[in-house]
Amino acid sequence: MFPKKFRVIKPEIRVLGVDDGVFTPHVKGFAPLIGVVFRGGYWLDGVMSTKVEVDGFDSTAKIGAMVVNSPHYKQLRVMMLDGVTFAGFNVVDIKKLNAETGLPVIAVTREKPNFKDIREALRNLPQSEKRWRAVLNAGKILEVSTRSKTEKVYMEMSGILEEDAQKIVKLTSTRSSVPEPLRVAHLIASGISF
Repeated sequence: MFPKKFRVIKPEIRVLGVDDGVFTPHVKGFAPLIGVVFRGGYWLDGVMSTKVEVDGFDSTAKIGAMVVNSPHYKQLRVMMLDGVTFAGFNVVDIKKLNAETGLPVIAVTREKPNFKDIREALRNLPQSEKRWRAVLNAGKILEVSTRSKTEKVYMEMSGILEEDAQKIVKLTSTRSSVPEPLRVAHLIASGISF
């Protein structure tokens, strides 16, 4: 999809934040995936969930289905992911997720990803090239100052202009450098295990 240009970014824009829960690394099984709907960076409007396979290939499809089948779907304007990997190296193809849901996708991390280390870790998994292509498909990494010039996060995006993505990340970072939808998704997901 072409990048979405927001005419105005309202303070109460509906943003979905997605993070995974507890799982045992390198062990066949599933990890919970939690989505929280926020109005801006202040009001929690809803929670949704699904599960993804540890080191699997289903995260893009599962997140897409969770979002599209949610009663909140029509109100959502953008989706934020805690990075592009869930449940180990179950890599989300953010361009495909954007196309499947019609929602812009912003992947946010606290630390700048080290592509050399990621590439090396992927070599230990089946279909490593497929996973690597999904990582690269997320595009370039951009640094965003959030609450102050010293607090920053890193983002990759699809279906949204860089300027608008930065505004949304800053708008929703109300209590820490991490956008509130992701912070709360992480808190909820951390309390759930299979």
